[in-house]
Amino acid sequence: MLARALGRTPHYVVAGGLAVIFLFPLLWNTWASVSPQPGTAQESGHGLGNYRTLLEYDAGLWQYLLNSTIVSALTVALTLGVSLLGGYAFARFDFPGKNPLFLLTLAILMVPYATLLIPLYVLLGKLHLQNSLIGLSLVLAMFQLPFATFMMRISFEAVPRELEESALVDGCGTAGALRRVLLPAVRPGLITVGLFAFLAAWNDFIAPLILISDSEKAPLPLAVANLRQQSMGAVDYGATEAGVVVLAVPCLLLFLLLQRHYVRGFMSGALKG
Repeated sequence: MLARALGRTPHYVVAGGLAVIFLFPLLWNTWASVSPQPGTAQESGHGLGNYRTLLEYDAGLWQYLLNSTIVSALTVALTLGVSLLGGYAFARFDFPGKNPLFLLTLAILMVPYATLLIPLYVLLGKLHLQNSLIGLSLVLAMFQLPFATFMMRISFEAVPRELEESALVDGCGTAGALRRVLLPAVRPGLITVGLFAFLAAWNDFIAPLILISDSEKAPLPLAVANLRQQSMGAVDYGATEAGVVVLAVPCLLLFLLLQRHYVRGFMSGALKG
């Protein structure tokens, strides 16, 4: 027993070291957000002055949280819906140009993110979706779809075809087999894709900076960036740190709740590969 514990000690040391490296910036930022800092709303003692500044800034924290929630929810829904059907088609059907089309989809990952924003801005203008949360969600979902489609394809390919065939024999149509048999089997992949899409949409700054011009429609990352320069170019570090904490909390909670499915989704892809 002792030998086994000693044998696993290096693993614990490495895991503990990585945990400290990743958690230290967040813990430091949380402490700094309630600590006294010159030029902030919390100049003496510890308290929530910086959070009050964030709460009352411009349109208000709740409006920015609502904007971020709408954008993230739409991005996740679009990404899951399109990647689910796309991954199923690539995994289960044979059609002309299947592999070249899949490679073309993955090739989008090699295009620099920022280079597409200006053309997309012009395109959204023609569709009357500029300065729109829906337009922003469409753009963010588009950037998530190559990876999401890849994940869903390998998730479907990891499911034995016999399960689907038995459902078809029992009278289910293609849609019925997908809904009743395949969806539960690929749930870890769906959760992985959804979590990735949520994190990307929730934390994205560049796309809202280009596509959103109305401050009342700004998601929280853009509002926090604008808050930094609200007083004659001076940076309000306290309010900025409070904004970072507010941004991080939903991400941490979601990851803690879904981490088991998240790991299973990646492991199914790794085992298939």
